[in-house]
Amino acid sequence: MRGWPGRAARILLAGAALGAGAASAFTPAPPGDGRGASASASASASAAPACRAGSGLPAGFGPGSEAAPNRAGMKPVPVGRFVPGADAGYAEERGGREVALPAFLIDEHEVTNAQFAAFVRATGYITEAERAGASAVFVAPRPGEAVVPYGWWKQVRGADWRHPQGPGSGIAGKAAHPVVQVSLADAEAYARWLGRRLPTEAQWEYAALGGLTGRAARLANAFEGNTAEFQRLLRRTANTWQGSFPDRDRGADGWRGTAPAGCFAANGYGLSDMVGNVWELTRDGWTGDHAADDPDAVRPDGRAPEGRATVMKGGSFLCSPDFCVRYRPASRQPLETGLATSHVGFRTVVTD
Repeated sequence: MRGWPGRAARILLAGAALGAGAASAFTPAPPGDGRGASASASASASAAPACRAGSGLPAGFGPGSEAAPNRAGMKPVPVGRFVPGADAGYAEERGGREVALPAFLIDEHEVTNAQFAAFVRATGYITEAERAGASAVFVAPRPGEAVVPYGWWKQVRGADWRHPQGPGSGIAGKAAHPVVQVSLADAEAYARWLGRRLPTEAQWEYAALGGLTGRAARLANAFEGNTAEFQRLLRRTANTWQGSFPDRDRGADGWRGTAPAGCFAANGYGLSDMVGNVWELTRDGWTGDHAADDPDAVRPDGRAPEGRATVMKGGSFLCSPDFCVRYRPASRQPLETGLATSHVGFRTVVTD
């Protein structure tokens, strides 16, 4: 947590929830009107989507190597070309140029608590948040509490991947939920254990589109997130915030906080939760927008330089139509390389 909250952290923790051009006034919800919960919970048994059962460990899951990566739980993404970003979107999404990608494999869903726990058991790995003794947690304001921008983010002592909201929280019964409170270094360590890597931003975004082109791709990246057509698509495919952010998440999609992997419809490549649920780390360094020419943004080994920010993609359960329209494949935000939070996770890739 060096230099908390740090410039990149402030950009993330405000922008990932608010979004550029967001309204500056908040309307706290009245008591009992479904405030946002800091811990994951189903909104109601009847509203929750039918989620895939299981521990979150795919068959054959275990250690691999660069020469022989473990491929359990991965889906193929074909060779292709696309233009990343959205010129009608936020400023940082503009200026994309056509990218050619070879075929690759990517995790079917975000890395789960069960998968990360297996890695920790096998290696004894200790995350950066555990070593620091504190991490960033979203805490919804109480009814009647004055809402201060950025104030919903707290540095909580004892928050880590096993205790995502801090002392008193835990992951019991949440084996299939995405692991959070992991930094870039933590995610890279997990990927190396499997013989994999984190995706590039281009790989991640291409996979998130799921083969969509033309009008369908434009709809998936619609900047105006309040259209009825976009919201119908979103309700089927993503765990997001319904209500007035940051105090009132109605949980109309069945969940407040994170949802287990596979609760929402997969895309054309069979990938779940590519948008919403949790932001996902990539290995690309942050440049500001796609048009920026910054050869130092990524080192020759593909990692963001120490002290820089890395790109994260796809939005999270904190994204809402009134403060954040970043539940889209084109969405991108910076994350300080040493920072872990309660709404950021990751998935991995293998490129043959």
